[in-house]
Amino acid sequence: MIRRLDLRGKRLSKAEYLREIPRAKLDVVAAMAAVEPILEKVRTGTEQDLIALGEKFDGIAPKSIRVPKSELTNALKDLDPKVKAALEIAALRIRKVHQDQIRETKISTVEDGATVTEKWIPVDRVGLYVPGGRAVYPSSVLMNVIPAQIAKVPSIAVASPPQTDNNGWPNKTILATCELLGIDEVYAIGGAQAIAMFAYGIAGVCDRADMVTGPGNIYVAAAKRALRGVVGIDSEAGPTEIAVLADSSAIPADVATDLISQAEHDVIAASVLVTDSIELADAVEVELNVRVANTKHSERIKTALSSQQSAIVIVDDIQQGLDVVNAYAAEHLEIQTRNSKLDAAQIRNAGAVFIGRFAPVSLGDYAAGSNHVLPTGGCACHSSGLSVQTFLRGIHLVEYTKAAFEEIANSVVTLANAEDLPAHGEAILARFENE
Repeated sequence: MIRRLDLRGKRLSKAEYLREIPRAKLDVVAAMAAVEPILEKVRTGTEQDLIALGEKFDGIAPKSIRVPKSELTNALKDLDPKVKAALEIAALRIRKVHQDQIRETKISTVEDGATVTEKWIPVDRVGLYVPGGRAVYPSSVLMNVIPAQIAKVPSIAVASPPQTDNNGWPNKTILATCELLGIDEVYAIGGAQAIAMFAYGIAGVCDRADMVTGPGNIYVAAAKRALRGVVGIDSEAGPTEIAVLADSSAIPADVATDLISQAEHDVIAASVLVTDSIELADAVEVELNVRVANTKHSERIKTALSSQQSAIVIVDDIQQGLDVVNAYAAEHLEIQTRNSKLDAAQIRNAGAVFIGRFAPVSLGDYAAGSNHVLPTGGCACHSSGLSVQTFLRGIHLVEYTKAAFEEIANSVVTLANAEDLPAHGEAILARFENE
């Protein structure tokens, strides 16, 4: 069901390890070409054009793009009390973690009379995208909305695809979660057209946003890439992925179910086990063969596990395994080793790290308190997951007294002349003309 890759005896570079463990093939360039007419239609279109796109791509035309407040209220009223309680618990934990991410204003005194103040200001308006394809993601509402609220973004809107089983409105649990968090600006629109609506705005329907965040399919990623610069984005989220670094102390059933849990998302989801134990690898394969057949989305999971992006990687030792997972830079990385905490301290590249048996990725997907909107496709080597910081901008406030200015003036003029930009220096010297 899942291929094996033997790296024993090979000490490779980061680039070489990456070539050995391929990811799913995604033709974002082709997807960009496919979404281009959609983006243009939204840019020049009306609400009726958005409704028509919903009928074309989601199989149903919503009555309106803006979801009435009554639909949100009724969705929360009808929500299963157990689901509501679980969402409230998750929200409390997410809020607690993200509250600690608030940035403070810092004043740097360069010298007497010379200060640079770094002030953090939220973006004015964000559009948050919540997928609605193979699965329902009320958890993504929590992960997007709560950091934006803590950052004190003044205007927050949510978009999610219209559903045939909810009269053209987004999924009821998603609507209920928006209501639970106090979000009443919700739109029944999905895919590339949702990103375009936030980027361009639609007169009389939706104001343009300064930033768009949230995961989605390849067409959402393509729209984000195409509209980067028109609107700020968090990342071009690709298919989900899990890497598990484990030794012989790991429990095969734990490892297998964790690999299965992420393969459940999509046929191009990646599940990778890196281990120095052949015995563990064998036992995990046995567990996979039994458990995949007995789980609900077995065909989807089997396809993901048997495709090129998934593998059991055999290494000489855990140190080589650390090199492999640091090169791979997984969205989710589990460390299930005898010295899991010490091994986790050597991780440089991962979206989120889950340490030990009782911190599976599923915990982070819902209620660990961490954010599950994370960099994919190896982008964890340079990017972070969604956080309060995503919605903040640092602005420098520069203030110098006359004495502090006079102290540094000659240095500025010298550097300006060295760069052959004499007018810069003249702007400094002009301050001395009317003394």
